Amino acid sequence: MSSPPPLLPPRELTSLLEPPPPSRSAGDGPEVWLVRPTRHTAELPRVSDLLSDAERRRADAFRADADRVLYTGAHVALRLLLGARLDVPPTKIELVREPCPCCDEPHGRPALAGGGGPHFSLSHSGDLALIALAPTPVGADVERLPRARTVDEVAGSLHPREAKELAGLPTAERPVAFARTWARKEAYLKGIGTGLGRSLDLDYVGSGPTPAAGPDGWRLADVPVDEGYAAAVALATR
Repeated sequence: MSSPPPLLPPRELTSLLEPPPPSRSAGDGPEVWLVRPTRHTAELPRVSDLLSDAERRRADAFRADADRVLYTGAHVALRLLLGARLDVPPTKIELVREPCPCCDEPHGRPALAGGGGPHFSLSHSGDLALIALAPTPVGADVERLPRARTVDEVAGSLHPREAKELAGLPTAERPVAFARTWARKEAYLKGIGTGLGRSLDLDYVGSGPTPAAGPDGWRLADVPVDEGYAAAVALATR
């Protein structure tokens, strides 16, 4: 089987008012977008009506303004991208949840109602959102760098090889290595639809500068993002 195409650098959605430009992907690879909702706060009141009723209720439930802005901007951006790819109004996009592979309940991968169209994944953290669209199942994750205490508390729950790699690093280097490990792992778990319902110690994604090969049937790639963050996508290769 030939190697998957390389991951192109992410594009940034520069406006939440205009349709995004034409799709750009590396052959059959994912199309990756960055959204910085805090740069679009003046636009959000004019585009928030693109959200579904359920999304608006979720946005209104956030107590912190920053969390509300991040959620609203990320989900409006997803609707704009999907609407542009399907050539339908963003308000006509109907999103559902696929069955979870662990329990068969409807909280697996998000998908378009009725099937068809691109696979997609959305993640947000801090003031940054990451969206991936692809012809095969895909997962995306972006993470702010954790505190050293968080690394110490959580690293033991990772794959034994990853935990050993992190333990062997100088203390100052561990947050970066942990964040890229976590982003890769969560991107994969979102891609297969389990999320954190699958144990973190089962799959090796690596903590070094380059992701591990696999897991089987999947390709991992880091996404270049702002300093203080780590991000990754996982793409099904079959």
